[in-house]
Amino acid sequence: MPDLSSQPLSAHAVVLAAGEGTRMRSHAPKVLHEVAHLPLIAHVLNAACGAGLASTSLVLGAGGAEVEVDLAARGYVFGVVEQSERLGTGHAVEMVSKAGQIPESPVMVLLGDAPLITPSSIRGALQKLEDGVDLVIVAFNAADPTGYGRLVMEDGAPVAIMEEKEATEEQKAITLCNSGLMAFGLGVLEPLLAKLSNDNSKGEYYLTDTISHARNAGLRVDYIIASEQELAGVNTRADLAEVEAAFQDRRRRELMLSGVTMQAPETVMLSHDTVLEPDVVLEPNIVFGPGVRVETGAVVRAFSHLEGTYIHAHAVVGPFARLRPGADIGVGAKVGNFCEVKKAVVGAGAKVNHLSYIGDASVGARANIGAGTITCNYDGASKHHTEIGVGAFIGSNSSIVAPVTVEDGAYVGSGSVITKDVPEGDLAIARGRQVNLAGRAPKTSKT
Repeated sequence: MPDLSSQPLSAHAVVLAAGEGTRMRSHAPKVLHEVAHLPLIAHVLNAACGAGLASTSLVLGAGGAEVEVDLAARGYVFGVVEQSERLGTGHAVEMVSKAGQIPESPVMVLLGDAPLITPSSIRGALQKLEDGVDLVIVAFNAADPTGYGRLVMEDGAPVAIMEEKEATEEQKAITLCNSGLMAFGLGVLEPLLAKLSNDNSKGEYYLTDTISHARNAGLRVDYIIASEQELAGVNTRADLAEVEAAFQDRRRRELMLSGVTMQAPETVMLSHDTVLEPDVVLEPNIVFGPGVRVETGAVVRAFSHLEGTYIHAHAVVGPFARLRPGADIGVGAKVGNFCEVKKAVVGAGAKVNHLSYIGDASVGARANIGAGTITCNYDGASKHHTEIGVGAFIGSNSSIVAPVTVEDGAYVGSGSVITKDVPEGDLAIARGRQVNLAGRAPKTSKT
């Protein structure tokens, strides 16, 4: 993640992530649970970055150190405030203010457990500020508003947000609800925080109370509407699964509209960073782990699992292929049925077609790897490299014991165990000689 601190300061993000997440039934902090192989909170930070927010403060609670370490290792840059005593959202944001982490800029308050938020919605709120609004609420129309704060409106503008416990029966019928995301104009937030009170049923300082204070101060308050799905938060494992499904649906659609063919989209599982170029074809039941790029015209056949892999143009992978980190499949190359490739380059036009394992290796262009071939890369203590040259032919059921080189155009006879280099153009045969013993075949039936 780039450090945007040197860029013009458009707005500051405050990400609330101090919740204990007890309903997740997990030893890990809630915001580190993953959607598409990326922590919930990292999705939020990516959206903030995509919207142009130039700096970020995280409000963390239990497990905060673990969150810090994880995000820093991924390259994110942020400030941290610890909320050891949970006294409400207003209190959380006030702690950021008291820590001196709010610069002279607009402020966008985000939730660390709502990973589907998009840069466009964040920009929509910030645009309202640029148009002269002082406080912007990100709202949604709820299919079932139970449990949400309701937006109370007068003359088309919000005048308050009523939490469920404080709402009247009439207010509970309102379906326009608060998402928890709010934007504050330059110099607006801190005076409003100073007016917050905890005189409510929970004894907490609600950030939403800033709305009525802003109205009383003559400030302009407005709202934008985002979809309910985009603003969904995660509190349970069931929520996590629903958000995962929503992310996958959204990303699949984006890729198909960009020119990717998915024969059965609902069976393809993507990572947050999967890159698929136009005219890629995906058959059913494919799983993408992190770090996969597939170039134009390539085909990934059914029931394949890919991670940390680069597939070049017009290559064919699968069915039932397992490509592990470091696999690099060249232009027009083929990795076929029940093959595994790990930390290996398969050159342009090369073929690894059936039931083979290629690990810690380089396979030259146009080489042919016969069925059942394995590179024996591990000696029990260390991994070793195998080099297979351009146009080499490895016969079926061969074992190439690394470190070893099979040079350009060399040929290895089927069933061989290769422990020494094979020079260019040579034929290597390393197997026991066949012996036929007359009359010694076992009897197959009683006479």
